Amino acid sequence: MMSLAVFILLFFFYSLVSRRLEQTIVTAPIVFTVAGMLMFPALPMILGFGVNAGVLSWLAEIGLVLLLFTDASRTGLTVLRSIGTLALRLLSVGMLLTIVFGAVAARLVFPNLSNWEAGILAAVLAPTDAGLGQIIVNSPRVPMRIRQALNVEAGLNDGLCVPFLMFFIALAAAKTEGRAASLTQFIVEQLGYGVLVGGGIGLFGGWLLGLSGRRGWIAESFQQIAVVALPLLCLVVSEMVGASMFIAAFGGGLAVQIGFKEAGKHSVKFAEEWGQLFNLSVFFLFGLVTVRAWPQFSLALVLYAVLSLTVVRMLPVAIALIGTRLSLASVIFMGWFGPRGLASIVLGLVYLEQEVHLPGEATIRLALIATVLLSIFAHGLSATHGIGLYARMTASPNAAQEFPGSKN
Repeated sequence: MMSLAVFILLFFFYSLVSRRLEQTIVTAPIVFTVAGMLMFPALPMILGFGVNAGVLSWLAEIGLVLLLFTDASRTGLTVLRSIGTLALRLLSVGMLLTIVFGAVAARLVFPNLSNWEAGILAAVLAPTDAGLGQIIVNSPRVPMRIRQALNVEAGLNDGLCVPFLMFFIALAAAKTEGRAASLTQFIVEQLGYGVLVGGGIGLFGGWLLGLSGRRGWIAESFQQIAVVALPLLCLVVSEMVGASMFIAAFGGGLAVQIGFKEAGKHSVKFAEEWGQLFNLSVFFLFGLVTVRAWPQFSLALVLYAVLSLTVVRMLPVAIALIGTRLSLASVIFMGWFGPRGLASIVLGLVYLEQEVHLPGEATIRLALIATVLLSIFAHGLSATHGIGLYARMTASPNAAQEFPGSKN
């Protein structure tokens, strides 16, 4: 109970000074991760109260399910047409190359990993974190076109990475266990059932919400609650039938718009107001896990973490942005500010929960922890100075040609 009391007090006091801290290099993930690390001496007592990896997994799963549903519910065809080519480039060529380069780097740095294990690690670390990059997308000093592209990328790439992760897990499990049917079974159960569950809940739930709204049956204060109930229902039903809750949540978010076009507005409002509680609790518990894993860190893990945040991220972004006529400063800025955080933590837990017990499981887990930890501090501490430097570089006369119609 002591850890819970500390977290609640920390959340309360951070809320009191949150606006002031937003103007500094001290981000919320840094604060809560450090607090979790400082709580490590009390870990035996915390474990005694049943707070373990299962609790972290439970919180993280709920957070990502809500996040995926929110992302999908605000992403219709009209939105996809309006986000511009930059975000589409990052979500297509950029994301695919990030997975490929991440897998290649993993094989080079960790020779003990198989090709599919390297793919798992790459897929886990491919999505960027909108929360860690919040200071970037909210800064008026960054051109709107850049902010929008990074925000849309972070909002959608976690959902897009889930099929790749599950695919690599199935291939790795099939090879390890010698079961040729494993991949087919996975596609049918995890992906197929996930689409059916999410699509069904989204369509029917959206139709009921739309009907209730048109007839004036639902109170405005309950619209948000009703919308949020749908991704939680996707989670529960998916667990019952053995489907992927993440595929179901994303599919449900896409389908709910058909019957209830305002679903995105209500789910985003909930995510902004209450999603932080889930997210920061995950970073708090992540701090505990990090200190526990600290003695197992090696130079190879640090090397991969650095490569993951630099070459593996920045080179694919540079390739994806070829032909956009963006300046070198813009390309570097977009490449560097691709932080890894909540989505990677959750996808890592998704892999561990499959219980395939691959030979490289320990390496994957430690590489994930090292990369996310480095990203929390590297991207958090560099954000303010990076924005200032980038703003000065784009203040030149050439910026008017790079960002036509922008005052930034």
